[in-house]
Amino acid sequence: MTDAQDTAADSTRRTSGDTPPDGAGSSVTEAPTPLLEPREGIPPVIADEAALAEAVAAFAAGSGPVAVDAERASGYRYGQRAYLVQLRREGAGTALIDPVACPDLSALGEALSGVEWVLHAATQDLPCLREIGMIPTRLFDTELAGRLAGFPRVGLGAMVENVLGFVLEKGHSAVDWSTRPLPEPWLRYAALDVELLVDLRDALEKELDRQGKLEWALQEFDAIASAPPAEPRREPWRRTSGMHKVRRRRQLAVVRELWETRDRIAQRRDVSPGKVLSDAAIVEAALAVPGNVHALAALSGFGHRTGRRQLEQWQAAVDRAKALPESELPQPGQPVTGPPPPRAWADKDPSAAARLSAARAAVTALAERLAMPQENLVSPDTVRRVCWQPPAVVDAGSLSAALAGYGARPWQVELVTPVLVDALSAKGA
Repeated sequence: MTDAQDTAADSTRRTSGDTPPDGAGSSVTEAPTPLLEPREGIPPVIADEAALAEAVAAFAAGSGPVAVDAERASGYRYGQRAYLVQLRREGAGTALIDPVACPDLSALGEALSGVEWVLHAATQDLPCLREIGMIPTRLFDTELAGRLAGFPRVGLGAMVENVLGFVLEKGHSAVDWSTRPLPEPWLRYAALDVELLVDLRDALEKELDRQGKLEWALQEFDAIASAPPAEPRREPWRRTSGMHKVRRRRQLAVVRELWETRDRIAQRRDVSPGKVLSDAAIVEAALAVPGNVHALAALSGFGHRTGRRQLEQWQAAVDRAKALPESELPQPGQPVTGPPPPRAWADKDPSAAARLSAARAAVTALAERLAMPQENLVSPDTVRRVCWQPPAVVDAGSLSAALAGYGARPWQVELVTPVLVDALSAKGA
């Protein structure tokens, strides 16, 4: 047991209303304790190779799991790169590493190979960690553990407060982490984010074991650690906010040209695309298809603050879309690789719609009995695919194989197969 766990256990501090639904956790006896300072103080930021080498040696010599976190500059900079990496391990203390000054952390990643990494919402941080050479072979995701255990709030602050009885200060989560030098209050916040992560992991492991869900969680963690990097999104311009207003193919072409122009500029300037041109302005221009710079300047989002040169580059994008032949205009909607949207099922295949309705109800009821979100019990996309094109013979063997083929883990297959067999075999479905 660590110092923090000793303190939490001695004080028996817990909060009400956020314990797992089957009665886990203690009732409130005292208010939670604010966690104001890292126990060894704020470490200096590692920003050169010599200091990094010392950290690598220290963490390699440490013991037990390693807490890992990363801070990005979403909304300020282009992409999702890491601008600060925080680690904590027994015997090594806390390290704050500047990945701008030290862009290759593969030596640290290799030193921690085989060690269990503890992250909160791992899938958010793993892509930017991978970019700098840090790839875990084993992990424990405290957010996912909280979901499986049935906690209604699974943010790091809520979990630390309700499981360990401490309050984390969360005032700097959305700041511009590309700022240099990083202010001391931000560094304190960053260090505290990994201060209790291993303590939280240990407490959640016990709770999952008590509920009989630990093996399920371990399978989920293995799936995250072994997953390949995500494929680049096809036609990312289609995710422009407000796209539902854009109906005509020529207008879609305007969105595409403006989005791609904005993306090139944002990447070159290393700023968030939204700071170059808003999604609302892109959609406004697509709906109007302005004929010249003056018409463009009159649109919302292209006001008096937009310089002549900028207006000309946006109008050039619109003109390129206007000049495209019909054969090169984008088609409405994204290419569908799976089932159609469920709202269309009743018209396209009433039997499939009935199967989906029965399956959703059955999965929801099972998730409620297990006290976990439905999407963690089984992917909604997997349920849709099985219902749209079920096996020729619906039985436990065929459905288990279908679920596994869509990526369901063994624990999910075991739990979900019986209820889906019943749902898909029911009269009317």
